[in-house]
Amino acid sequence: MTGVTGVTGVTGNGIPDEYLDGYARILAAVASTGRRLTRDELLARRELGERAAEAGFGLRALVGAHLAAARAHWPVTASSGTSTSTSGSADSVLAAIEQAVDAFAEGYERAQRLAVRQEVAARREFIDDLLYGRSDPGRLAERAERFGLRLSYEHVVAVAEGFVAYDEEDAVPRAVEQALIGRFGDRSVLLTTKAGRLVCIAPGDQGEVLAYFAKQAFAATDGGRVAIGRPRPGVGGVVQSYEEALNVLDLAERLDLDGPVLHAADLLVYPVLTRDRQAMTELVLSALGPLEAARGGAEPLIETLSVYFDAGCVAAEAARRLSLSVRALTYRLERIHKLTGADPADPVHRYTLQTAVIGARLMDWPAKSF
Repeated sequence: MTGVTGVTGVTGNGIPDEYLDGYARILAAVASTGRRLTRDELLARRELGERAAEAGFGLRALVGAHLAAARAHWPVTASSGTSTSTSGSADSVLAAIEQAVDAFAEGYERAQRLAVRQEVAARREFIDDLLYGRSDPGRLAERAERFGLRLSYEHVVAVAEGFVAYDEEDAVPRAVEQALIGRFGDRSVLLTTKAGRLVCIAPGDQGEVLAYFAKQAFAATDGGRVAIGRPRPGVGGVVQSYEEALNVLDLAERLDLDGPVLHAADLLVYPVLTRDRQAMTELVLSALGPLEAARGGAEPLIETLSVYFDAGCVAAEAARRLSLSVRALTYRLERIHKLTGADPADPVHRYTLQTAVIGARLMDWPAKSF
């Protein structure tokens, strides 16, 4: 077919003629017979639409090319060789144009939906490989650039956990992502979801991005908790920072840590304390095991110690937090001293008891036996 401009191969919209293949012939046949497009013709238009989408042409330009071609090649009647003028022939041709363009657009949109699904699948596969440390590091770094990440730099991972699980298509992740883009634009930040949580991966030198993410995530999740790992270099660094953030969320749950935003760098003492599990188990049993002989078991007295230490060893404040009188709190502390031989008010004994309480909470003792 000769293009609308008279240049063979390309229409006036810059669309190659191959995507209009057979279009003029269809219109001429419809004008002479008044028929509708056949099933094979509709299928051919859909396939051309798919090919045009895969080639990257815009739908607006493609529709414009079809309309321009219809105007330039308005069919003539088979009998007279003059332009169609009867209302029946004109209506048939217009109906055929509508059918052809609709089928073409259907194929185009089908190809686009497939491309979107493939892009989403590729993104999800990349995120899984990135956060779990799978795939070849070199290949993973190449794929990362497609999503705006340069893994040769340091990156930090922040994880936000709400009261319900989230998926990438949910309103909450979309709202947080739009807020980040609106505030910072394209800053090599990747926002996604994993295991129902919001995950933000950002360059390690852009703390303001993570702080804003934490603020937006806290608000969007109605008061959820955000954990931020430490900056780490390379592909493996993203995995480490992500795992640190998850560990912080676990610590916050076990220890009932205050604050909506927690940094792994501020909580390094806890992994140190639990690194030697056998030693920590022995400490907990040695320091707190005698409390199991108390009426009601060890749990109420361990909670008393935990609140007392969190209150800075101020009896009045600890009593208020426990909804006890100061006299009742003092009685509990004396009972702990008698059972364990360690005085919570003594600085020397206090450190041992506090470390043992932290270990008990981390290992969920005495609810779970060793």
